[in-house]
Amino acid sequence: LGEYLVKKNGHEFYFITDYPADFRAFYQKRYEGTNITQSYDLYFKGIEITTGSLREHRYEQLTKQAIQHGNTQEKIQFYLDFFRYGCAPHGGFGIGLDRMTMLMLNLSSLKESMYIFRGPTRFNP
Repeated sequence: LGEYLVKKNGHEFYFITDYPADFRAFYQKRYEGTNITQSYDLYFKGIEITTGSLREHRYEQLTKQAIQHGNTQEKIQFYLDFFRYGCAPHGGFGIGLDRMTMLMLNLSSLKESMYIFRGPTRFNP
């Protein structure tokens, strides 16, 4: 997809939007009456560097979505309590600064762009 979009549009940034809820976090807001989230991923050079979405702020809907994703209300009640008493509509995103650094500097490995690499089996420098 990235290669195609570079040829078609001449740049290496692109968004993929509106993911099915089964593939996203339970707290992402859905379009009314659908199973599609109001979310996106930003890609650069074919690698995802940012993920974001509108967040579900309605307590009952958030609780329902959490349970649909296999959580129990008791397990995440501390989180849900923030929404019980009202939470403004909002969104959020996360950005992979190390990934972006790797891509901007054309490094061959993510390990080269990080101060201290931590992987699934490496906990100490």
